Amino acid sequence: MNVMIIGGAGFMGSNFTRFLVNNYNDIKILVYDKLTYAGRIENLKGVMDKITFVRGDVANEEFLEYIVRTFQPSVIVNFAAETHVDRSINEPASFMRTNIYGVFSLLEVIRRVEVPLYVHISTDEVYGDLAGIDAYADECWPLNPSSPYSASKASGDLLIKAYGRTYGVRYRIVRPCNNYGPYQHPEKLIPRTIVRILHGMPATIYGDGMQVRDWLYVEDFCRALALIIEKGGDYEVYNVCANQFATVKRIVERIVELMGRDPSKDVIHVSSRPGEDRRYAMKCEKLRGLGWRPLVGLEEGLARTIRWYLDNEWWWKPLVDETYVLADEPWGTRK
Repeated sequence: MNVMIIGGAGFMGSNFTRFLVNNYNDIKILVYDKLTYAGRIENLKGVMDKITFVRGDVANEEFLEYIVRTFQPSVIVNFAAETHVDRSINEPASFMRTNIYGVFSLLEVIRRVEVPLYVHISTDEVYGDLAGIDAYADECWPLNPSSPYSASKASGDLLIKAYGRTYGVRYRIVRPCNNYGPYQHPEKLIPRTIVRILHGMPATIYGDGMQVRDWLYVEDFCRALALIIEKGGDYEVYNVCANQFATVKRIVERIVELMGRDPSKDVIHVSSRPGEDRRYAMKCEKLRGLGWRPLVGLEEGLARTIRWYLDNEWWWKPLVDETYVLADEPWGTRK
C-alpha cells in the first residue's frame, strides 16, 4: 500500500506519519510538503529514513501531478492547510490559496490520475458557533463558518463533495475537534501558553475565556484517521471528537498550575479575537460505530504535552517570534 501524505511535515501530518511508521510494516509513505513556517523537516525527526520526502506546494498542479503519477498512491491524505485563525484575520489571502485553490488543484490531479481514495482533513470549525442552542453538530449539520480560516476550509469541503458527485472522486472527509500534543506550533493556544510561562511571561486568555472547545490528544486522532482509512465508507464525512469539553480559561489555568505557577498571578485577559466562536461541539457516533474511542484523557494529555515542550526546547525555540507567539493580541499585529 502506497500512502501519500500532503502536508505531512506539519503538526498533525507529522504525527500521523510517525504513527504509520511505528504501527504498519507493509506500506510505503511519501510526504509532500511545502515547508512553510509551520511545516518543518524537524517535525519528521526519527522517521526521515523510513519515508520518501518531496518538497512541493499543493497548489502547484503540474509538479503535484508528476509526483502522484510517479508514486502511484493507493490513498492520498491531505493535511496541507493554513490553519491559524489569528493569521487568517491578518493575512487571509494565503488561506484562500492553500485551503481552496490547493484543494482544487489536488482534486484535478486526483481525477486525472484516478487515485483510488482521497482522505481530506477538515475541521470542526466549519460548523460555526453553536453557543446558546445546546446542540451538537452531526456530519449533516449545515456549514456556518465564522472566520476566513473556517470559511476557506468549508469551501474545500464543498469542492470535494462536488468532485465526488460530478467526477466520481472517492473521498472521505475528516472533521476533528481541537487537537493538541507534540510538534504543535507555539502560535496555538496550548503550546503558546507553555512557551510564555517558560519565558517568564503571563499566559493570555482572549476575552472572558469561556469559549468551549473539545480537546483531543493528537495520538488519539491518528488512531481515528487510520481506522477511517481502513474501515470508513466512501463519500462520507466523519467527525472526530473526544467529548472532553473545557473552556479556554480552564485549559490555560490548568497548564499554569501544572507548571507550578499561580493562575491568579500568571494569567492575564486581553481583548477578544474578532469573530470569536463561543462553542464548538460535535456528535461522533459514526466514528464510534467503527470501534474507536479516545484513550488519552485531558489531564494526562496536558501533562504529556507540557513534558514534551520542556524536553524539546531545541524544537520550539527557533519558532518563537515576538509577532505571533509572544504578542498579547496576535491578530492586531501585522508582520
